[in-house]
Amino acid sequence: MSNGKKILIVEDDSAIAEIERDYLEIDGFEVQIVDNGPAGIERGASGEFNLILLDVMLPGADGFAVCRKLRETVDVPILMVTARQEDIDKIRGLGLGADDYIVKPFSPSELVARVKANLAQYERLRNRGGAPKDGSELKVGQIAIRPQSRRVYVRGEELTLKNKEYELLLFLVEHVDMVLSKETLYERIWGYDAIGDSATVAVHINRLRDKIEENPGDPKVIQTVWGAGYRFKA
Repeated sequence: MSNGKKILIVEDDSAIAEIERDYLEIDGFEVQIVDNGPAGIERGASGEFNLILLDVMLPGADGFAVCRKLRETVDVPILMVTARQEDIDKIRGLGLGADDYIVKPFSPSELVARVKANLAQYERLRNRGGAPKDGSELKVGQIAIRPQSRRVYVRGEELTLKNKEYELLLFLVEHVDMVLSKETLYERIWGYDAIGDSATVAVHINRLRDKIEENPGDPKVIQTVWGAGYRFKA
């Protein structure tokens, strides 16, 4: 039975793509496959998919280029798939707007769990009602968040944040002055508690610092507590 969620797989290895499709369809997802970068951009930008599963090594345009292009218009989870173990590839993908990544080889059950977790977190973010019904905002220092409209202002200027950036900032603001471990942040924001990935959290923290700190090289708002995690300072 279909769960109404549509997944786009962008993968040039037909055997891998078919395995991914089969296991996702067993769980009720509707799946379409394209096998090159330009087709991934064209189909992904259609707006009909709830999540995009994007391989890094693709003909025509690699996964990084596809991710960068899609992020100009698409606001859905992008899960990058890479055969490389190097952190630099993972960090590059996250820096371009990917929400998560998975390293080949992976088990089909891990793939399905990652897809479900990212979709659940995305829905939670979209449906979140963190503000009072009167539309008032959360304000800490020079940062103001309006959860009902998902708008963020720093020193009076509106910011454009990606999904995970917004949810991470909102979570930090809601737990101001508390030390939060990387594992806690990964579990609460990415929703996949089997493996907490410090690179994912660190990249998103750095991206937030670039956008909200007056001097990202010497952060005063999102502070690192060495050996423990991060603290959002009031």
